[in-house]
Amino acid sequence: MADKTPDSQIQNDIILSVNNIEVIYDHVILVLKGVSLHVPKGGIVAILGANGAGKTTTLKAISNLLHAERGEVTKGSIEFRGEEVQSLSPNELVRRGCIQVMEGRHCFGHLSIEENLLTGAFTRKDGNAAIKKDLEMVYQYFPRLRERKGSQAGYTSGGEQQMCAIGRALMSKPSMILLDEPSMGLAPQLVEEIFDIVKQLNVDTGVSFLLAEQNTNIALKYATYGYILESGRVVLDGTGDELRENADVKEFYLGTGGEERRSFRTVKHYKRRKRWLA
Repeated sequence: MADKTPDSQIQNDIILSVNNIEVIYDHVILVLKGVSLHVPKGGIVAILGANGAGKTTTLKAISNLLHAERGEVTKGSIEFRGEEVQSLSPNELVRRGCIQVMEGRHCFGHLSIEENLLTGAFTRKDGNAAIKKDLEMVYQYFPRLRERKGSQAGYTSGGEQQMCAIGRALMSKPSMILLDEPSMGLAPQLVEEIFDIVKQLNVDTGVSFLLAEQNTNIALKYATYGYILESGRVVLDGTGDELRENADVKEFYLGTGGEERRSFRTVKHYKRRKRWLA
């Protein structure tokens, strides 16, 4: 299915453009097949799909973390702020303003919360005063981190570690954050709290977000645009409202299609997927 860029977007308003990329692991395993997507400046865009659909691989292709897992982009291009970036190192991409928050939070467990946050500023060269100012900004958005700033990160809760991971990314002064499964393993109330903060950050600072998420309900509540991946392909895309009202999305991802809920095991999902790809 061809990618459908929102009508309100013009090329100059796009901060990230992924153009028909293919990703191969170990030189033989084709994981992504012609994936294209766009993120507008100041937007929140969601990549949706089941486990194994290719969401994390898409984010790692953008952040240039594939090589650590013997993966590579073999076709297509990735443009950040109008410049092709697939040949850059992850550090170089962070310096340009794009950073990924990994699935599973990955805090430095032996460091304190504040020490974790300060590691996010390691690429900056604008001085201690600017870094201290941004640290205070992170604490304003995540007051729980201020309360726990002296605690070892490994002994804090999952929600606090997720907040720490996002705060650490903010310390790099990004213009775009790639968020991988921010709701994973968290209680619903904490998920809402974190997404509310992400939305507020987006509104206040203009930071763009591309988030990969299995929780379609929460993602479409906050994202202005979404792409659904299945078996490494984009099978459907549209605004958040369009996807929430789509019958296929309701049935397979929101669990609200029809009077009788059906599981993937009891439907001929292959035929429906073929219709999406037509």
